[in-house]
Amino acid sequence: MITTPVSDALPALGVDDNTLSVSEKQHLDEQGFLHLPGLIPPAIIDGMRRRTSELLAMEGDNACSEFHKEDGADRLANLVDKGDVFRICYTHPRVLAAVAHVLQGDMKLSSLNSRFALPGKGLQALHADWGGAVAPGNYQVCNSIWLLDDFTPENGATRFVRASHRLGRTPQQEMADPTAPHPREELILAPAGTVVVFNSHLWHGGTLNRTDAPRRAVHSYWTRRGQAQQQNQRKLLRESTIAGLNEAERILLDVD
Repeated sequence: MITTPVSDALPALGVDDNTLSVSEKQHLDEQGFLHLPGLIPPAIIDGMRRRTSELLAMEGDNACSEFHKEDGADRLANLVDKGDVFRICYTHPRVLAAVAHVLQGDMKLSSLNSRFALPGKGLQALHADWGGAVAPGNYQVCNSIWLLDDFTPENGATRFVRASHRLGRTPQQEMADPTAPHPREELILAPAGTVVVFNSHLWHGGTLNRTDAPRRAVHSYWTRRGQAQQQNQRKLLRESTIAGLNEAERILLDVD
């Protein structure tokens, strides 16, 4: 593992070499994703649902102004600054261990957002969360989806193409229409409370929500320490929020 300030921060947050099993690490390496069922306690799920609902009502048309808006989805950004209930998303040792494995310990939080796929909408093109293709092993980003609702075939569950992070190509290089179904795509089908960590070079995208309710999830997105954050935590976070972070959290958010 690369020696960085994170080398001290991760153990302080309960991460060690045995936080993930050998088979879990192998699955991340080979398939590009890892399901962590039952990771979010029911009280935290309820708290995140309440807080995101409050924030959407409070922020209105300004919601997600710190990042970008998306037609067909209700989005919020900068959630580190908007409620202690989201702290688990950047401190849970199982998630941190998975991200550290993908990024070789060279990691910082890039953004903490929510995305609610709206009824009749939510379809995304298959994409990777990086500007272009990378060689296998040269991974720069890693993401995690925190399921606040069950992900079902009907409600806009995220799709992915297993092992596509190892192809060294992007969907745009191989598909005439990346919004179209891919012959090897699979859906993330899992109950609320699950967290799915995935190598963000894995081809993925939201599907169409064919129900009458939003499909809710929070995303904690990570990058290497030499890369810019999607949302600059030093500039966005209030002084009171930064003051409430412990040393390990400050390192992971790169606010010093």
